[in-house]
Formats: sequence, C-alpha cells, structure tokens
Amino acid sequence: MPPDVLKLMNSGDTAWLLASAALVLLMTPGLAFFYGGMVRQKSVLNMLMMNFATIGIVSVLWVFYGYSLAFAKDVGNYGIIGGLGKIGLKDTLISASGTSPELAFVAFQLMFAIITPALISGAVADRVKFGAWCVFVAIWATVVYFPVAHWVFFFGDLTTTKDGGFLADHIGTLDFAGGTAVHINAGMAGLALALVVGKRVGWPKEPMRPHNVPFVLLGAGLLWFGWFGFNAGSALAANAQASVAFVNTQVATAAAALGWIITEKIRYGKPTALGMASGAVAGLVAITPACASVNPVGAVILGIIAGALCSVAVGLKNKFGFDDSLDVVGVHAVGGAAGALLIGFLATPTVTGILTPAKGDGPAGLLYGGGFSQLGKQAIGVVMVAVYSFVITWVIAKVLDKIMGLRVSEEDEVSGIDLAAHAETAYEISPSHGGTPGSGILATLTVGKATAGDEAASNGGPTPAEPGDKKVEAEA
Repeated sequence: MPPDVLKLMNSGDTAWLLASAALVLLMTPGLAFFYGGMVRQKSVLNMLMMNFATIGIVSVLWVFYGYSLAFAKDVGNYGIIGGLGKIGLKDTLISASGTSPELAFVAFQLMFAIITPALISGAVADRVKFGAWCVFVAIWATVVYFPVAHWVFFFGDLTTTKDGGFLADHIGTLDFAGGTAVHINAGMAGLALALVVGKRVGWPKEPMRPHNVPFVLLGAGLLWFGWFGFNAGSALAANAQASVAFVNTQVATAAAALGWIITEKIRYGKPTALGMASGAVAGLVAITPACASVNPVGAVILGIIAGALCSVAVGLKNKFGFDDSLDVVGVHAVGGAAGALLIGFLATPTVTGILTPAKGDGPAGLLYGGGFSQLGKQAIGVVMVAVYSFVITWVIAKVLDKIMGLRVSEEDEVSGIDLAAHAETAYEISPSHGGTPGSGILATLTVGKATAGDEAASNGGPTPAEPGDKKVEAEA
C-alpha cells in the first residue's frame, strides 16, 4: 500500500468497520431463524436455504461487478449507476476509504447487499422453487439492488458536489444505513414477487401459524445484536456519530417492541411473543435511515410510532388480498418508509451536524425549524425507490415465471417443500433404524427410496430389500 495511503489509516476505525461487517453478516442467519420459526414445519429448511444461498450468490457477484456498479465512479455524473472501474475489486487492495482500507469498506457493504434480497424471501415463503429463487436473487441484485445502493450510499468526491448517487448527492435524501436502499427496496420487491407468484394453497382460510416461536425470538435477538453493526457501523469510524447511532438503535427498537405489543393488547386483548419480536424488528427497520439524524428522545418517539404503525400495517394483506407470507411489506416497506419520512419531522441539526466543525450545522426537520425542505427530499427518496423496486421486480418475476416457472407444484407445496426440494426434513421423528440406512447426506438422499418402499408395502406389494437390513436388525 502506498505511503500516502498508509498515512490515512486509523486502526481503531478499521477494527470497528471489520467488526461491524461481521455483525451485519450475522443478521442473515438471524433472519433465517426469524423467518424459519414463522413458517410451517414442512418448509423451514427451505426458508433457511433461501437465505444461506443468498449469501453465496451475492458474495460472488459482489467481487466480479456488484461493488463496481454500486461504488465505482459515477457514469455520466447522473447519479444512476457506477461504472466498471472497480470490476473484480480492481485497485481496492491499495486504496483507502476514509480512514480504513477500501477492502474493509467492500466487506462492510457486501453484507448489506446480501441481506437485502434475503429479506424478500419472507414474502413468498412455502411456495417458490429453490432454483428459481437463486436465479431471481442474481438478477434482482444486479438490476435493482446495485443501482439503488449507488443512488443512496455513494457520495463521490466529498470535496465536490453532485458527483455521487442521485438521492445522496443530487437530491439530499438522508438515509444513514438503508431505510430506502434496503428496507423499502426489499419490501416493495416482496410485494411484487408475491403478486406474481400468487397465494399459498389454502390461504387465507386455513390457519398457517408459526411452527416455532422460540426460533422467531432467537432470530430477532440475532438481528437486534447484528443491527448495531448495521447502523453504528455505517459511520465507518469509531466516532461520535457511531455512538449516537448505537444508542438510537437500542432505544428505538425497545420502544417499537413496546408499541407493537401495546397495540396488540388494545386491538386483540393479549400481547404476544411473536408481536414482541416483530415489533423489535419494525423498530430496527424504522431507525435505520434515521439513526444519525434524530436524538435519543426522537428515536423513542420514532420507535413507538413504527411499532404501532407496523402492527396495524401487517393486516393490509388480508384487506387487499395479497399473500405476503411473513409480513415483509408491513414491516419493511412500511417501517422503512415511516423511518425515512419521520426524518423530515424529527431530524435535529445537532445530530445531523455532529461531525461538522460548527455544532448544529446539519439539516433540520420540520419540528426543529427546518421547514418542509428535508421532508420533501425524504419523500422523493421513498417514492423513487419504492416505484423502481416494485416495477423492475414485477418484470423480473414475470419473465422468470414464463421461462422456468417460479412456483412449486401444488402437491409439493401441500406435502412440504423441504422434502420435495431438498430431500430433507427439519425434524426427524421416525426410528433411527429399520428404514433409511446410514446417516447424514447418505440418509437424506435415500429418503425417496425408503418412501417408495413404504408406498409399495401399503399397496400390498413387497417392500424393496436394502443391503444391510438384516445386519441392522441383528444389531438392534
């Protein structure tokens, strides 16, 4: 690394950025548990697989061209998409991003690119082909997430103006950690995909209760923990801005969880564990864009509003008839929009200008003397991302549905997508001998053969003999 670049490095900032990247990566397995607990027992592995596959797909795309499209020098200075100047992570090994190596920034932003399409999976739980999902993730990340990340997160050369992303640098929309780029983006994509794929068999007449609420709470806890890296890490340094983002993340999340269960108590008479977990996630979503714009009191207010609002919003799918299986629209689209718009009311110049030489030099919301200017900029960001994400996702889904089909067969959906798509089940409750031989992958891949034998026996025919059956019986 050149000496002039080495002079910029700060070991504390670099350590915090790398630790934050690891925290954000943890959020995707946390999301897998959060979603996995909410689906039915017969499709939990498929939900976990959709999330883990997303980690693999997006990580590879990020190296080849994803980072370049999101963070390379802007094409034409319109703020729409980055160029190919950093394809294959070109020059990132010898350059700096702020006070850290650029490769640390590459790692941090990769984790955002991973979790955004993973969030969409909850909208189409129980019914999408695994292969079709993998293709969808690759295309969606390329034509939706990477450009939108450029709009929101790329600031260009900080010494000049309007050479960065359209929303960040041209419009002036405040989105510190991804309320628009991540949550509205994923929420509206989830809505479009759910509309194309269609409703689950039996929805809404048949009850489809979460099969494992402790999983949901475990996932929410992992998300909460990882979100400190998501929000405070977005300061890209161990500084005052990271500190205020950290505190705001905690108190807004706590307030939203309370707001959700209080709303449940008023509307239905009982607060639920699922509601507490969902409220916490709603608070995390809403504070994401605002964590470096509001003070802690404002964060509490924002959290209470988000928790109550999202608690009501998850019922929209029943009113309008779209099957958003795990409430991606109600929590992420609505929560992200609420957080982004509330910046226009609650942003304080002391917080937004916390790193400026003159205190109180940052943008202000309506309630702090800023007028309607910032609120208008926030509205532009919300609408632009929501419309783009919905329209492009709908087109992608329609094309894929025509070419390869997005949905599993009704038979596979009813019997369970885990066994049909992955030849596995989450919970093995049958005897450990006398059926499928071996263990692990061998046992998994011979489930189909054992099932065929069971069917033959039930129809009066002989059960196919398996090598080693007599030996197993003798040992038993």
